[in-house]
Amino acid sequence: MSEPTGLIAKSGIELLTFGTPNGYKISILLEELKAAYGKDYVWQSINISKNTQKEPWFTAVGANGRIPAIVDHDRGGFAVFEGLAILGYLTRRYDPEHKFSFPVDSNEYDEAEAWMAWQHGGLGPMQGQANHFLRFAKEKIPYGIQRYVGETERLYGILDARLAGREYVVGDKFSIADINLLGWVNVSSYISIDLESQFPNVQKWLDRCLARPAVQKGFAIPYESPISNASVKKAIESDPEKKKQAEETAALLKDAKEKYGYKYSSP
Repeated sequence: MSEPTGLIAKSGIELLTFGTPNGYKISILLEELKAAYGKDYVWQSINISKNTQKEPWFTAVGANGRIPAIVDHDRGGFAVFEGLAILGYLTRRYDPEHKFSFPVDSNEYDEAEAWMAWQHGGLGPMQGQANHFLRFAKEKIPYGIQRYVGETERLYGILDARLAGREYVVGDKFSIADINLLGWVNVSSYISIDLESQFPNVQKWLDRCLARPAVQKGFAIPYESPISNASVKKAIESDPEKKKQAEETAALLKDAKEKYGYKYSSP
């Protein structure tokens, strides 16, 4: 299929996205807003491997040349980029009953802001670097592997502690504090993190969130991730070659940790 060459909508929200942890944040929230309020939207798939996000028409919307980005055609084509900013924008403008957000004068609002900043500056970047060094870098550098996977594990330990005795990250409801994390947590096995055995509270939370129909729909836009925890597990169970690759990756990580004397500790 040919790549998009410009905006296509005249009204409503237009989402420019791809099948990445950050991209799914916005499609999930938009599906939740659609289910709760009837707020419809359109989306376009931006294949980042083809650098469509670097095209002038896209950078006019998202100056950083990254997905996701949105355009609110009902507000004169107002554009917002960066997932954290988009989640805030959409809930301020289109979640009047605070079904997925919190009143600005509440303690929960401040808590949500802190946990969202924690993800934006910590879990996302660290897990992204772990993906790169463990999976994509042509040269497998043990220090980089153990450094970033280890830091990601530390952060998951913090999240696991937060979710002890809680159903959701903030308050007593599913909110953008949860949505902000979902895309990353749902691919944690890609860097050999086993949530069920290492971080059981996170696993229970993830299962709870994935049971939501709107979350399922959001994770299908623009396509279901081939590296989601469920997809990776299924591939390992059904494909001997995938199982072998998973074992080799786990061994690589184990050797990297041993080389530098890595010991898990959180926080």
